[in-house]
Order: sequence, then C-alpha cells, then structure tokens
Amino acid sequence: MRINVVNPNTTASMTAKIAAAAEAAATPGTEIRAVQPTEGPPSIEGYFDEALSVPGLLSEIVAADRGGVDGHVIACFDDTGLDAARVIARAPVVGIGEAAAHLAALVAGRFSVVTTLSRSIPALEHNLVRYGLASRCARVRASEVPVLELEEPGSAGRVRIAAEIALALREDGAEAIVLGCAGMSHFAEELSAEFGVPVVEGVAAAVRLVESLAALGLRTSKIGAYAPPRAKAYSGPFAGLVTHA
Repeated sequence: MRINVVNPNTTASMTAKIAAAAEAAATPGTEIRAVQPTEGPPSIEGYFDEALSVPGLLSEIVAADRGGVDGHVIACFDDTGLDAARVIARAPVVGIGEAAAHLAALVAGRFSVVTTLSRSIPALEHNLVRYGLASRCARVRASEVPVLELEEPGSAGRVRIAAEIALALREDGAEAIVLGCAGMSHFAEELSAEFGVPVVEGVAAAVRLVESLAALGLRTSKIGAYAPPRAKAYSGPFAGLVTHA
C-alpha cells in the first residue's frame, strides 16, 4: 500500500517530521510518500495562508493520484483544501484534523484541542461543527506558539503546549487531548505519558484511517458534492490540473 502525505506548507523540516510520524504509525508494508509544494506559505496560520497553500496542495494530490497511490493524507490540522482534494482525487483523502477529532471521540466522552495561535481557533471550531463533533469538544485552546517556532531547537513551545493541556484537563473537563498542529506530532507520546490521558496526534490517526479505507476498498463517492469538476477551460498554472478527472 502507498500513501501520499502532503504537508501543505513549504517548510522542509516540518515535512520530515510529518514523514517520521506517518512512517511510525503505518503498518508493515505501507510505503509513505511525504511531500510538500514548491510554492506557497512556509506555515499555515489563518485563512489567508490556507488559501495560498491550496493550489500547491492540489498539485501534489493530483501528481500522486495519477501515480496510483492508495490514499492521501492532508497534514495540516485546518484540513486545508480537503473538500477540493476529495473532488480531484480517485483515492480516499483524509485530513489530520478530521481524523484526530474522530479518534478522540472514540476514546473519550469529551476532548479539548490544543493548537498554535488564537487566530486558528475559529477555523477549527467551524470544522468541528461540520464533522458533527462540536458537542464532544470541550474547548479549542491556543498555546500561542507560532507554527515555525515548533521547528526551532530549544524552543519553549512544548512547555507552553503542556501548560495548556494542564488547563484543559483542569478547567474544561477534557478526558483526552488533540494536538492541533502537524508540527506537534513528535510530542504526543510523551505528553500522553506525562498527563495520563490519551493525546491524539493527527498524522498517525489519518494514516491509519487511510489504510483502513484503502483496505476496505472504500473510495470517495463521485456523485454529489465530490463529483469531478465539469469540463471547462482552466487557465494559467491550473490548465492541466483536472485533465484526469
């Protein structure tokens, strides 16, 4: 089985971290293809960055889909471009935010999300409503750690994330924690041990869900919302993007 894991930003060190998390979670025999766009924002922090990252993300989805991968993971907790990717891809596509929230709801009555910056909270809350999990999420919290700070050796990011987890357990009544950024993936195991609760990391969750979908032969429905794009003349860099749909 081959899984295409796309980091929608252009930071290579984060892609390497995501690849390590995906490979650690994958079952034996699964090949992880971890990629990033060549153009776009170095991190995704809010709606503007998200919009600029989607063309590059879709290019990576299309290239891998044409290569015959068995599934795709979008490794941004905002689930950047997820619906568009499902439209354009034949293989199943799972976002790490959606995957982590669903798995947290399977192991806890209520969970809290600990993300990076406050500006990301509205988007994550909106996604939880879409996924039908808003009532299971006690709160979406921000550690106020910029995404790129997670890539800096010696950063105090982990300390601030841990502090927010402590508040979530004490104040929110959370029974599990979801880490709200792919750049936090390497913290999950030690934070779970530290606090004694499930700490769900989205890259691992999404890889296992994609493996399950592929193994069961389940692909995205191509009627209704995720039907292929209608034939029309796309221009500029988008001209060849949908020729296979």
